[in-house]
Parts: sequence; C-alpha cells; structure tokens
Amino acid sequence: MYLYTLLKKDCILKNIKIDEPLANARNLIKTILKQTLDNPANPESLNFFQGDTYKFYFLMSFMWEYFEKNEMSQEYAISLVPKRYASRIKRLQVLKQAVSLGYISETSSSDDKRRRIYEPTEQLVKDFIKYSNSIYPDNRSTA
Repeated sequence: MYLYTLLKKDCILKNIKIDEPLANARNLIKTILKQTLDNPANPESLNFFQGDTYKFYFLMSFMWEYFEKNEMSQEYAISLVPKRYASRIKRLQVLKQAVSLGYISETSSSDDKRRRIYEPTEQLVKDFIKYSNSIYPDNRSTA
C-alpha cells in the first residue's frame, strides 16, 4: 500500500508542470510555518490561538469582527466559527480561557448588565498586527 501511494504521488507530480506551482507551494508552506508554528519570536497570545484549527479560525474571525467594529456578545463570539469545528462546550472553553489568559477582555454591556461583551486586549491587537506585518511586510501598519 505504501509503495502504491508513493508511485501514485510520483505520477501526479509528473503530470503537473511542477516548476512554478511547486515552487509556489513550497514557498507558501515555508512562509506559513516560519511565521506561525516554527517562529520562535511568536508571542504567547498567537501561540495559544495557533494551538489547534478551531482556535486559529476563531482568532481570525474574532479579529475580523473587531476590525469591522462589531460588538461581540458571548453568543456572537462563539458562533463565529462553524459548529463542525468544535462543540459548544469547546467554543465556550476557548473563549473563557482566552479571557483568563488576558488575550480577550470581558465587560458588562452598558444596556444589559447580564450581557457580556468581548474584545481583544490591546496586547492581542498589537501581537496580531505585528504577526500580520511579518506575513505581509510590504503592507506594514503600525500598532
């Protein structure tokens, strides 16, 4: 089975003009790994959110909503990522863990004191912008 898989993979690669597409694929892989998992300068906040697929998807969605100036209640925040990525319990746990680690702030709504509002802390915003600048250095912004 292993030999069959190798031969099949070899046939697939031979059928593709691999010079440029393969170089692009390799560059993409190197860039993503270098800027994420293999980056020793990665701040702890980003290491936390890169711990699994759900957390990373949540971070990207959460930051998008924040930059779009959308107010995020608990239900809104945990609904940002499709349910297929995590159970409701896991989604709540990640949100609460990010709050307890100081990456996301939790405040009471001014309209309804029972309603909790979430937003990234100043440090997470700075870390995220620095991370963005390292991936897209030609479009740098300041934090």
